[in-house]
Amino acid sequence: MAQIRKIIHIDMDAFYAAVEQRDNPELRGKPVVVGGDPNSRGVVSTCSYEARKFGIHSAMAARQAFLLCPHAIFVRPRFVAYKEASRQIRAIFHEYTDLVEPLSLDEAFLDVTENKKGIQSATRIACEIKNRIRQVTGLTASAGVSYNKFLAKVASDMDKPNGLTVVPPGQGEEFVANLPIRKFHGVGTVTEGKMLSLGIKTGADLKKWTVEELNRHFGKAGAHYFNIARGIDDRPVEPSRVRKSVGKEVTLGRDISDIGQMLEILENLSGRVAEYLQGHGDKGCTITVKVKYHDFRLVTRSITLPEPIDSVGKIMDEVPELLKKTDAGKRKVRLLGVSVSNLKEKEQADRHSPIQRYLPFP
Repeated sequence: MAQIRKIIHIDMDAFYAAVEQRDNPELRGKPVVVGGDPNSRGVVSTCSYEARKFGIHSAMAARQAFLLCPHAIFVRPRFVAYKEASRQIRAIFHEYTDLVEPLSLDEAFLDVTENKKGIQSATRIACEIKNRIRQVTGLTASAGVSYNKFLAKVASDMDKPNGLTVVPPGQGEEFVANLPIRKFHGVGTVTEGKMLSLGIKTGADLKKWTVEELNRHFGKAGAHYFNIARGIDDRPVEPSRVRKSVGKEVTLGRDISDIGQMLEILENLSGRVAEYLQGHGDKGCTITVKVKYHDFRLVTRSITLPEPIDSVGKIMDEVPELLKKTDAGKRKVRLLGVSVSNLKEKEQADRHSPIQRYLPFP
């Protein structure tokens, strides 16, 4: 009989905003928005829980966030501070296990089935990790504990902030059955809308569908939906997981043909890609623009640069020309996306960049 795995998903609470409030006491208890300038085309990276009460959320246009909460405090991201906090948090993870799969600076999966401290209870380990994070960094985290990655990920979002939710073996199907589809990790807005149109509102509804029916409506993802409706997810925690590209895309509420509006959307998406790259110390050489026309035909246009980049300005230097190579404008567009691939860690990327040395004045 296969050993039942013990998986923990740790998700920091409003991470960037929490670091800002920790480091600047004047921000504590106030609506803080980390991201772009509300007077420009910037986007929200994250925001404090005080700001979320006004309907502000990540990836929202900064100017929209300002309209929702004019007294919000907007601060620019400080990735050096976030990376240092993330480094401290990951060091705590490795006190318990080396099977750590980071998903971003502020979240990770841990497989503690066998752990360095010989603790039998994954729930106890999750509690210890949460307490250690609070002691070392002054920040709070939420945790989900279960026997697979999907359930642990969903569980970590059930009781935020500073929460802990456990889904034991034998209770996965019941947990999923009562879960609204919008709570399913990996089910985005478009897929949720399609499921709702098919009468699938909860995990229990999803479980009524055969794998063949789901494949017909959702393609390759159908088998995954079939399994998670039954609390099944066999994916291992992968500590050596390497991201090959960073991309953001959006399905528009209505088809558009205005090039200026498309470029504004692509700039917002590019800003989110750049923030991820900078936050992880990565740069990339290949920029790709993705366009889906009103008739669902999908095209991509790419360029590979001689030197790796990580800034929204450098991405947007190329995006307009890439967009021109499509039929956008001539044909209405329903989806836009931008990605950076051919990634290199910053230290490696810098070796490919010229260094300007400054000589002292005599």
